[in-house]
Amino acid sequence: MEAVIWHNPRCGSSRNTLALLRHAGVEPVVVEYLKQVPGKDELAAMIAAAGISVREAIRSKETVHAELGLADPSLDDAALLEAMVSHPILINRPFVRTDLGTRLCRPAETVLEILPPLAAPFIKEDGTVVGG
Repeated sequence: MEAVIWHNPRCGSSRNTLALLRHAGVEPVVVEYLKQVPGKDELAAMIAAAGISVREAIRSKETVHAELGLADPSLDDAALLEAMVSHPILINRPFVRTDLGTRLCRPAETVLEILPPLAAPFIKEDGTVVGG
């Protein structure tokens, strides 16, 4: 199975999702999106494929979110996407695409929706057992 993860190694959800992919026998292409920022069209397509809104894909807890006034409901998707591309820390993570679909994997076990069944349980960094 082919897979791509838009990954931030400093994020626990992202680390757990990457480990869960590997536990499932899938070695994904790892895109560190803070270094390889997706273009606006690629980001929009990824969000649409995951079946979520642009607002659901933006990290509202980041300081820059408030600084840029991104909670303003009058801002359209184009403005939010532009902010996310200009400030990739605003992109929620991790996004994963496999042959079975695309998901924003928060929590990490959401990735199970787009993976074959696990042969054995997986233990997340916090000790939570997933699958199996």
